Amino acid sequence: MEDGTSKSLGSCAYTDADQGFDISHWDSREDCETRQILDRVADKWSLLVIALLDERSLRFTELRRAVQGVSQRMLTRTLRHLERDGLVQRTVHPVVPPRVDYALTPLGRSLHATIKALVDWTEAHKNAIAAARDAYDRRAAEEAEIATTTP
Repeated sequence: MEDGTSKSLGSCAYTDADQGFDISHWDSREDCETRQILDRVADKWSLLVIALLDERSLRFTELRRAVQGVSQRMLTRTLRHLERDGLVQRTVHPVVPPRVDYALTPLGRSLHATIKALVDWTEAHKNAIAAARDAYDRRAAEEAEIATTTP
């Protein structure tokens, strides 16, 4: 454990619904189911796959072409995890050569609405975030310059 951190106390689930949001939902322990699900659905490949499959079902090769930068291995793993979590349905058609389609399940479609809200928020705030990044970079550069010139 790193200095300045302490072990998490209690369960990673809501402890009192009347108290509202409970930060323990963000518990980082590996055995926390909420954390595991968030890790799965919030990774960049899963977000892209879910967004693409909202439009229509796609074959593996169509997904691979559409998700720039993803390796075949990583796309395969992502699809398997999403299928295991009940977000994606894999359909194998008995033809030669074999054809496999991937589509969102109703559970996956319900997650897409949340992802769309996140994308909409990002679009609405991208200029403010860019300005904050520029300001931070300027401050960091100034601090670095002062640190190198101060004996």
